[in-house]
Amino acid sequence: MSKKSMLNATKSYEELIERSRRWAQNRSDIRTVIITGSRARVDHPADEWADLDIIIVTTDPEQYVTKSDWISNMGKPLLTFIEPTATGGEKERRVLFNGMLDVDFSIVPKEKAESLLKAAANPQARAQISDLLSRGIRVLVDKDNVVKRMRSLVTSAEKTPRSPPTQDEFFEVVNDFLYHGVFTAKHLARGELWWTVMCLDCYMQRLLLTMMEWHALAAHNWKYDVWFRGRFLEEWAEPEAVKKLRGAFAHYDREDIKRALLVTMNLFSRLATETATKLAYTYPIEADRKVTNWIRKCLSQEA
Repeated sequence: MSKKSMLNATKSYEELIERSRRWAQNRSDIRTVIITGSRARVDHPADEWADLDIIIVTTDPEQYVTKSDWISNMGKPLLTFIEPTATGGEKERRVLFNGMLDVDFSIVPKEKAESLLKAAANPQARAQISDLLSRGIRVLVDKDNVVKRMRSLVTSAEKTPRSPPTQDEFFEVVNDFLYHGVFTAKHLARGELWWTVMCLDCYMQRLLLTMMEWHALAAHNWKYDVWFRGRFLEEWAEPEAVKKLRGAFAHYDREDIKRALLVTMNLFSRLATETATKLAYTYPIEADRKVTNWIRKCLSQEA
């Protein structure tokens, strides 16, 4: 995208933001509207490909989830659909406007926002507030001073450290991964390539990402900036692990699945073993050895 195109996109988003602000200001049920994500960040700010993330706090969330006519107040939509938010707690309406302007409207009930503030003494709730503020937000509407009250609880500079997994939580991820390694090999032997490649490239890689996060945090400290859902992974993960990822994903091809599964198994095992050592946890070496050997034998026999 050229510099001129980027400037035009930024202008279009700003016009959409201003229309959103005016619309929300005139609706009594909408109490707070804030922008999060790259269009509110100083660190890793928006580039020419960035979307727009808007959180709407309202006393009537259902109408924004079940209806879509309100979107026309912001611009002309090409399409819209509903999906769970990244945390899975609420719903968000995703909209693609003319000009390929993509906007995520997260719809949050007012009582949910208030309950989060009331629970701020709880470390988990405080961490949610801290993470939201520390990444940067842009306030469009704040009729009930929700953002002001958030800022009085934690400063924008405060970074609440993540908690290390417990030994049991660590075992859950390791055992889940090993189990699905066997699952993948069995379905490959059965010839079910779709199931196999989806399990490897999606489910097992999600568990690998969790281990990469824990590995990075254990190697640095639990305030180390590990971004959400693999964002900017190339910057915060161990460089050698990032290199290995080049071979960890499979094509829709029997032989390539075999190759990628073994790469993924080896990478996960190394990161998990090193993480267990850093955390002074035990690691299920025997289970890992038996599972890996069985998978190798199964793949060697698989025609």
